[in-house]
Amino acid sequence: MNTRDQILTAIRANQPDLLPLPHTFRFAVSYPDLLAQFTAVLTSIGGQAIEVADYESISSHIRAYYGATDAWTTTLPELIHLTDIDLTAITDPHDLAGLNLAIIGGELGVAENGAIWVDERHLSHRVLPMITQYLAIVIRQSTLVATMHDAYDRITVNATGFGTFIAGPSKTADIEQSLVIGAHGARGLTVYVLTD
Repeated sequence: MNTRDQILTAIRANQPDLLPLPHTFRFAVSYPDLLAQFTAVLTSIGGQAIEVADYESISSHIRAYYGATDAWTTTLPELIHLTDIDLTAITDPHDLAGLNLAIIGGELGVAENGAIWVDERHLSHRVLPMITQYLAIVIRQSTLVATMHDAYDRITVNATGFGTFIAGPSKTADIEQSLVIGAHGARGLTVYVLTD
């Protein structure tokens, strides 16, 4: 028997006993104010949360905050008046390469990490939240949950062909431990929380 076989035989002979996985595994976390927690975490990771009463408030903030640039688009009919790119006319996602602002809807927000669940019901092109320079997501306050466990209880992952959690703007610190914002996606994230 060669050395390799000796090592593999020793490993096989010293396996731990198999234990069944627990049926329920959850962190018992609650926050006195889900919106305050969501806002604090999102801010700490480079995004911003804005409480708004209606879509007109969103429209006003977008005009004031993002200025008079072009190449804006949205998947939300309530905000279509702000945009100059019609997503129904886009057949090749590469045509979105110069996109400055995308405004989309989110299904729910997670207070513990500031993540927002987005799926194909709110995207005409999967690349939309990643290719844009700046991203705005609209969610309802009533959809905020405390933890990722709670989030997975509320979503059906296979309900659509695509879904993802988005938390903050894109960033990396892989190169020389220097933080780069917008490395692989949007340089900024604003989450508009419609108060109920």
